[in-house]
Amino acid sequence: MDIYYIDRKTGEKRKEIVAGDRFLRWIYDTSIGSCLLETIVKKKIFSTIYGKMQDMPFSKRKIEGFISALGIEMEEAERERIEEYEHFNDFFYRKLKKEARLVCKDMDCLASPADGRVLAYDKIDIHQVVQVKGIFYRLNELFRDEEMALSYQGGTCIVIRLCPADYHRFHFPDSGIPNASKRIEGMYYSVNPVALKKVAEIYTQNKREITPFYSDHFGEIAILEVGATCVGSIIQTYIPQKRVYKGQEKGYFKFGGSTVILFLQPGRIQVDEDLLRNTEAGFETKVNMGESLGRVGSGK
Repeated sequence: MDIYYIDRKTGEKRKEIVAGDRFLRWIYDTSIGSCLLETIVKKKIFSTIYGKMQDMPFSKRKIEGFISALGIEMEEAERERIEEYEHFNDFFYRKLKKEARLVCKDMDCLASPADGRVLAYDKIDIHQVVQVKGIFYRLNELFRDEEMALSYQGGTCIVIRLCPADYHRFHFPDSGIPNASKRIEGMYYSVNPVALKKVAEIYTQNKREITPFYSDHFGEIAILEVGATCVGSIIQTYIPQKRVYKGQEKGYFKFGGSTVILFLQPGRIQVDEDLLRNTEAGFETKVNMGESLGRVGSGK
């Protein structure tokens, strides 16, 4: 089944170009593939070895074909020429020119922390948080913290799914003070919609990092980075307890599709209508880092 999303700039429905599509569908749609998934692919050792290979000089040979196949706009990158990269991962977590991503300046605007495809859910039930339509997970199992989960009952969940073609650095959605991130080890299932529909509670099973963030305008926000198949590492580049500005880099993913999830407490945000409308219709919305996700809610 093809994957479609809404291009926010045009409002048009577009078909997603999926890196490794045939392998992904074989793994999740066939009995032999599923056996391989459960015995090898979901394990840390597989993604670690694959990730290390992307740090090797020979991996640089993949860059040109990757750019061509996924239509990556290299004019946005600080280093536009392939020759400037030492290996594939060096290219994969490339930095962009400052003007390539403009961060919404209004104080009451929550900025997207990453490029990706967005799903937004308001008034969430922490005992049945939506993974995809018809599949749920419990927030206390995601956080591994019952008290923290309870504070988000009736709040908002915003999921930003990064594809391999996307810019893979993530940023702070508002100014404020971040705590140290909490690392939870786990599996390495894909976060592609194909996998999300096949494997229950992927987010609670996968490796992830949780950062309590005390934002200036939206209260406490739980920021999660979720690992996935072939994600070599989640790298945090910020300094805990040191004030940050909106749009400041928080960290980056090494190779692989990945996900950033934001949880906000009740009444803190009015999510942008197009995101809610598209989610309700069953479509993700393509959003770039810095674009608006919503405005300060009436419950502040």
